[in-house]
Amino acid sequence: MRSTLKQAFILVALLVIGGGAWWGYTHFVRLEPLPEGLIQANGRLEGDTVVISSEYPGRIASISVAEGDAVAAGDTLVQLVAEELEARVRQAEQGVIATVHELEAARAQNEQARRDAERFRDLHADGTATQREAEQAELARAVAEEKQTAAMAQLRRAEEMLVEVSAMRDDLTLTAPSNGVVTNRLHEPGAVVSAGAPILTVVDLDALFLKVYVPENQIGKLRRGLPARIYTDAFPEQPFTATVRSIASRAEFTPKEVQTPDERVKLVYAVKLYLETNPEHRLTPGLPADAVIRWQQDAPWAPPRW
Repeated sequence: MRSTLKQAFILVALLVIGGGAWWGYTHFVRLEPLPEGLIQANGRLEGDTVVISSEYPGRIASISVAEGDAVAAGDTLVQLVAEELEARVRQAEQGVIATVHELEAARAQNEQARRDAERFRDLHADGTATQREAEQAELARAVAEEKQTAAMAQLRRAEEMLVEVSAMRDDLTLTAPSNGVVTNRLHEPGAVVSAGAPILTVVDLDALFLKVYVPENQIGKLRRGLPARIYTDAFPEQPFTATVRSIASRAEFTPKEVQTPDERVKLVYAVKLYLETNPEHRLTPGLPADAVIRWQQDAPWAPPRW
């Protein structure tokens, strides 16, 4: 009996000591405030999303990337085919070939008419051809020259049409507009997509931002252009510089996934902190991060304290 009471007493003492130690940690270490002039917040890194889609309808022949793949600007991502467009290209190619043949024939006729007109001018000067014959030869030369000019104009139009439809076909090859990460693959090869239908989404790794929520009682201290530093668990010794670029005009209730040190604060404002650089693209969307925003110019920088 005495042994049981002694064990119970020891357990209660440990709980009291442990509880006191935790209270001391949370109140004197963990919740130590930042210097005046700094505001801390947390969130997850996001990025400006680019939707990869085609200007023209078609069937997806191939997709060369998967979700999570890193891409570089200019990389081929999707290849589409459109039978109607291919038919227009073939028709334009045939049109160019036909007008080239027409132009060659018109040039030959014009050259022959020019030689005939010169010959009849000489014959008329010698008195062996009438003036009417010389005039008819000159008229034939003028008509042949007009036909050649018309054939040249027709060839230019045919070539312009070929360039236009070829460019449309080239647009069926979809490339990455910038460096980024594929976040969504919405279709698979073989699918027929309409014009403008999203096929992939890519997040620009050079335009990442941390979306944080600032309590209503602190939002008045912030303005666009203020400097910030972002801290991640992946690179704890390397803060990343950022700038406040967006402050929501309306308050919202605190998102459940965002922890705040004051449970009584219910209304918060969304603030976007854009990274100035992303060295070697080490930071990626979805990475949790903490931020410190300096709203007083002379405030000393300090890491976040949760």
